[in-house]
Amino acid sequence: MQVSVNHSDGPRAASEPARRATMRDVAALAGVSIKTVSRVINGAPSVSDGLRDRVTGAIARLDFRPNLAASSLRRADGATRQIALLLEDVANPFSAALSRAVEDAARERGTLVFAGSLDEDPLRETELVRAATLHRVDGILLVPAGPDHGYLEREVRNGTPVVFADRPPRGLAADAVLATNEEGAREAVLHLADHGHTEIAFLGGERRISTSAERLAGYRAALAERGLAERPGRVADDLPDAGSAARAVAAMLDSGDPPTALFTAQNLVTIGAIRTLQERGLHGRVAVAGFDDFPMADLLLPRVTVVAQDVAGIGALAVRRLFARIAGDASPPREERVPTSLVVRGSGEIPPPPR
Repeated sequence: MQVSVNHSDGPRAASEPARRATMRDVAALAGVSIKTVSRVINGAPSVSDGLRDRVTGAIARLDFRPNLAASSLRRADGATRQIALLLEDVANPFSAALSRAVEDAARERGTLVFAGSLDEDPLRETELVRAATLHRVDGILLVPAGPDHGYLEREVRNGTPVVFADRPPRGLAADAVLATNEEGAREAVLHLADHGHTEIAFLGGERRISTSAERLAGYRAALAERGLAERPGRVADDLPDAGSAARAVAAMLDSGDPPTALFTAQNLVTIGAIRTLQERGLHGRVAVAGFDDFPMADLLLPRVTVVAQDVAGIGALAVRRLFARIAGDASPPREERVPTSLVVRGSGEIPPPPR
């Protein structure tokens, strides 16, 4: 697997981790015993309101995070042999493949992986990150949903490494392992153009997500390279699921000037587009090239041409970076790109209808 490496020019997280507050620190600040702190944390009803307020106030001032990791899992060096994998949706084919790659790589190092689905919800992202840190995971591998990751700076300073996969961090200097999204999209659209298409539509995922923006940039770069204009109504993005993609394709087909080829920039978008084409008997007449492979793409007729990501490569590389950070690697954060590949199967090679 070949990767390109770019050192981050953004702000760098602090290199020296701060000491985490302990129950002893909370007890000293609140003027109570460690046993009282423990009873407050565990919700014991026998603690008076006054003591509870003093303890919770001290917890807030110290940003104390109770250690919920089972003591039997902890080793002499303080590691838990656990990492958190937080991604879009474990049911999504891309997320499922990434999860398996991370699990396989972590198992070789005797480490457990706890996976959680963010459902593209920034609030859920922060909640699951907090849950992971409460359990004192050794590191976090994150496919982010939120637009700003500055909230993680304290965790990084406190010694919890964070590595991003598929999407880069914003507001935080951290390692990121990404695909060549723009280049892959450009290759797919050029492929459609080289098979005679001049009316190529773009259908993409949620526009706030960086991968969608990069793939739209690749689509536009390919049109410019072939001297093709971006026609009104040819771009439909901000499509969060297969159903919205199916409706967008239907609207394009019902227009007075339908496209002859579709570039679908995410696997659920591809599935929705093909659903509409099949319903209308057009799957063998309108060309399709999708970004991301998906189950049974090679069993449809025609089989679906896709830009395939090396998901296993992304997962394995991200895990290696995370374990390097856990082991003490303090080098500057860097971004690494894992190349995509165009898998030619038939749907992207359908020629446009004769004029």
